Amino acid sequence: MARGIWPGLITQVGVESLRLESTTDSDNSKDENHRWVAIDLENAQDAWVRQVAFRHFAGSAVLAHATVRRLTVEDCKSTEPVSEIGNERRNTFYTLGSQTLFQRLYAEHGYHDFAVGYCAAGPNAFVQCEAEQALSFSGGIDSWASGVLFDIIKEYGQALRFGNREQDGQGAGWAVANSVLWQCTAARVDCYQPPTAQNWAFGTWAQFGGNGYWDQSNENITPRSLYYAQLTERVGDAAKARAVLLPVPTEASSSPKVAVAQELTRLSVTPAPTLTALIDAAASRQPIPTQNSAPTIDKLGIKTPTAPASAPAMRVVRGVVVRGEALMLGQRQEVPWWNGSARPYFLPQAKPHVTRFVPGFTGRGLTDDLASMTDSLRLRNVVALSHNYGLWYERRRDDHERIQRMDGEVWAPFYELPFARSGQGQAWDGLSKYDLTKYNKWYWSRLAQFADLADQKSLVLLNEHYFQHNIIEAGAHYADFPWRPVNNINNTGFPEPAPYAGDKRIFMAEQFYDVTDATRRPLHRA
Repeated sequence: MARGIWPGLITQVGVESLRLESTTDSDNSKDENHRWVAIDLENAQDAWVRQVAFRHFAGSAVLAHATVRRLTVEDCKSTEPVSEIGNERRNTFYTLGSQTLFQRLYAEHGYHDFAVGYCAAGPNAFVQCEAEQALSFSGGIDSWASGVLFDIIKEYGQALRFGNREQDGQGAGWAVANSVLWQCTAARVDCYQPPTAQNWAFGTWAQFGGNGYWDQSNENITPRSLYYAQLTERVGDAAKARAVLLPVPTEASSSPKVAVAQELTRLSVTPAPTLTALIDAAASRQPIPTQNSAPTIDKLGIKTPTAPASAPAMRVVRGVVVRGEALMLGQRQEVPWWNGSARPYFLPQAKPHVTRFVPGFTGRGLTDDLASMTDSLRLRNVVALSHNYGLWYERRRDDHERIQRMDGEVWAPFYELPFARSGQGQAWDGLSKYDLTKYNKWYWSRLAQFADLADQKSLVLLNEHYFQHNIIEAGAHYADFPWRPVNNINNTGFPEPAPYAGDKRIFMAEQFYDVTDATRRPLHRA
């Protein structure tokens, strides 16, 4: 039997005792031109994150990929996230790994605060976590995560869901199987039984939904924590020191004796213990040593990177394109204009793209690693990449419907567009409207990065800033178009409702390219 080799695996690593804050545009409450993921773990084992405060991040405070196992995240808080309100944002504490423990965590204004992703093998446990003012549910957000435990989870004003997402989440279907909700509290708890499997809910306080196994609802049950009860069975008394749970100092008697009632009345003027206070006390409860013999970054030194050499300048000589004296010969490839999926089964067939974005995920069909992608182009004798922005930003519109979406439950991968979102109003894709006088900095920085790599590797970027397909042919091409009046804050002056021919087709090219129009001419110049 051969021993398995895991290239790039790191072990015994941690992030602790930090305050991480992303700098945002104070004029845009939904700004996304800043850091998305605070701590991103991949190819890691026996790792930890503890006593970290997160503020303003658009995507996740902690993201554990499928290549992570034996991870503990504890005593952390995430506050004031800044992003659009929609899918792929604010997945605050998110795992796709196995044997991950998330405990004593607090989140506010998240979308999916405590989330388990695509086919997460488990076991994965969330223990004593709270979410306030959440904007969507916590639970399984993608397909068929197994062995999930939600133990003493409180989701104020939102739902905990172990169920079937059906078409939502890009056709996620059954999201959680063979998993347990234990002593949880939420506005609603959904616990459904998937085919060939089961989900269980014990001691739940909520409005209830689902045909899973329910027991002792609206009751305080014993043991208080299933996770720590099972840990005690496994390791004995050593588990007691690790079971840091909020105290429940009194009993819920409906007919106490007079002396007990008097004592409970006296105690009622004091607020109940809070999880945030318990988290804040972690530094004194479990101090992290700061004095050790490890060398500082100053002692290690930082090597100054060597600037890469550029290929000879590109020129047109007697009607042909050359670099130096060499004729540029090879294939041209176009980026996708629409379609695609971030689901693992689609990725092997995905084509390269410069401005495709999947928050927190890099690779083929996701957010392309441009260095690797340009190397691949060279190996395939592709010398020119023809780039357009997408027909629409997100994949729900791939259905070619012209409907206005009811929410921002957008599907990745996102084909980023040249213009910045304003943070104001609601466009037809459910996110905020565009500002045609401001540009998407990430989009243009990616094109600049590709152009720099092209100069180093003798490639060519052919970029088109206008896209004919948006203004002619299928009406769906125009539905989310940034220049359409309902999708921007700039008063572009096009007729609205959209003049779909036969309630299906669009013929807007003549109006769009009319540079004599006093309303749109300044926007073309912007």
